[in-house]
Amino acid sequence: MKKKKVNLRDLKPNSKEPQSQDGAQDHSGNSSQIKAYIPAIISFTMLIIGIGLDYFDVTFFKDWIRITWYGIAYLPVGLPVVKAGWESIKKGDVFTEFLLMSIATIGAFAIGEYPEGVAVMLFYAVGELFQNAAVNRAKGNIKALLDVRPNEARVYRNNDYISVSPETVAIGEKVQVRVGEKIPLDGILLSEKGSFNTAALTGESKPDTIVKGEKVFSGSINLDGVIEIETTKEFKDSSIARILDMVQNATARKSKTELFIRKFARIYTPIVVFLAIALTILPYFFVSDYVFREWLYRALIFLVISCPCALVISIPLGYFGGLGAASKNGILFKGASFLDEMTRVTTVVMDKTGTVTKGVFKIKDVVISSGSLSEPEMMKYLMAMEEQSTHPIARAIMEYKADGDSFQASEVSEIAGKGLKGTVNGKTVLVGNKALMTSNNLEVPVETDNIVESIVMISIEGKLAGYVTIADELKDDAHQAIKQIRESGISKIIMLSGDKDSITQQVAKELGMDWAKGGLLPEDKLNEVEKLMSAKNNKLAFMGDGINDAPVLAVSDVGVAMGGLGSDVAIETADVIIQTDQPSKFAKAVKIGRSTRRIVWQNIGLAFGVKAVVLILGAGGVATMWEAVFADVGVALLAILNAVRLQNMKWK
Repeated sequence: MKKKKVNLRDLKPNSKEPQSQDGAQDHSGNSSQIKAYIPAIISFTMLIIGIGLDYFDVTFFKDWIRITWYGIAYLPVGLPVVKAGWESIKKGDVFTEFLLMSIATIGAFAIGEYPEGVAVMLFYAVGELFQNAAVNRAKGNIKALLDVRPNEARVYRNNDYISVSPETVAIGEKVQVRVGEKIPLDGILLSEKGSFNTAALTGESKPDTIVKGEKVFSGSINLDGVIEIETTKEFKDSSIARILDMVQNATARKSKTELFIRKFARIYTPIVVFLAIALTILPYFFVSDYVFREWLYRALIFLVISCPCALVISIPLGYFGGLGAASKNGILFKGASFLDEMTRVTTVVMDKTGTVTKGVFKIKDVVISSGSLSEPEMMKYLMAMEEQSTHPIARAIMEYKADGDSFQASEVSEIAGKGLKGTVNGKTVLVGNKALMTSNNLEVPVETDNIVESIVMISIEGKLAGYVTIADELKDDAHQAIKQIRESGISKIIMLSGDKDSITQQVAKELGMDWAKGGLLPEDKLNEVEKLMSAKNNKLAFMGDGINDAPVLAVSDVGVAMGGLGSDVAIETADVIIQTDQPSKFAKAVKIGRSTRRIVWQNIGLAFGVKAVVLILGAGGVATMWEAVFADVGVALLAILNAVRLQNMKWK
């Protein structure tokens, strides 16, 4: 299905409560909501008075006065429905619930059942009001996101900070953010430190503290002091804009259940109309004491009971509630279809770096081979060389704190696949892996063969000076993630990584995965996943975060990307985004999907079960129009209340 593109310029915060020209808040939104209930209140009041007058058999309340009274009571709630039915017919959509309600209630008036006619339409209208209220509540999380959308940016131009629209700020400009204000665009923190509320992006209320040079994301709220950032993305590509786009478009992707019900309703409704006609006419040929009015009344009951609004409304509402609950927990599904797919997953395949590990390398051990150098001195040589590199391992080495003046490297050149060669303090220095050392006839300690972590070796003037081991840390919830995934009933957990196989195997063993494979290129990962997906009855979810994971995310049954640190390509390709970068959220996504599916099928069972019973009773002349009202509007309301439960559920 083609995704509808959202124009973010049209999405205004607090759109339900427009601002007047003087800036004061306009409460017309609230008053319009109250006005929506006035027709139902008028009809209800007149219906109760009319029933009371009938009950006490008041003399004047007869004939044309009685008909006129109930006719006026019918108009406030009935006229909009009849009009909607007529508009649908003009557009070629004849068989709708509007038509069913119109025929049933006008038919009730035709046979003199005025109170029932008003009651059916009144309860239908009240049901619609409750449905709208439930949908608005389900949309609460999306509206909250709209409220978080930044309105202005204080950008540094012409030696001063000026307020402009975030859409006009270019990449590389300096922006100032005061305490309590929202970060308008993604960027890098220029100030020494900052504390941020990232709840709109991640669902986590815990403040996030970052330091100079680290990323900040639009939509976060500055909690502590005036800060400055340098923008790295335009507003249309920023985090909050991306989230808004994904959540707004999520409802366009219907689940298979929802699509089936909609198709079913289009076939089911005309069948119901023709069955009602048959129920009115056919008994004439088979029943000896046939009374037209009696069988028409049964047919009208049949029409009211058969209205599919409980299914057509409550099922999409159930999925909408699931999408909203997920976004509240920092999980973005790109459509209701993926809520269903998540419940069928049997195999989870994970990338390593950035998915179960932090993707932040740190020095684990420093080993000196030559007795003539101290550790700080050797590290100064090493840091002088690595300063020329942008590799994550080089950045980890540069975090080392060495006292005294730093060394400077010159004539540095890269040796492909091996490392660096250059001059430091007039001495020839080699920095790299074991292959670099052996190719220069240097003897490497035997114990390094048993080290699974990444190793950076250094030689000075043709002698091995030592080496540094670099390790990536597991995420805080990595063990919890594997445990919870297994508890959710998923039978197989696998790791596929581009990192070297020994490290991949060690991490997989530590986490208790079923098997792992490292040293894979993107095409190798793709081949492995396609082999797994070819197995019968196997539904596969892949979790990754890098550009190299994009092909696998695209081909998997469910692609899950890390939305905080993950690459834009991975996030665009994936079906589900975990905003907090926590792998343990995968199990929560499965639980939310299962809760949604369970509630949807409860609603389907409730609607069909109750309607089937009352249909039989109505056709047999046992049920009246009042039972029909319960079977239609009552079941719809129960189904809506059941769907709304999703928004209050908690998943551990």
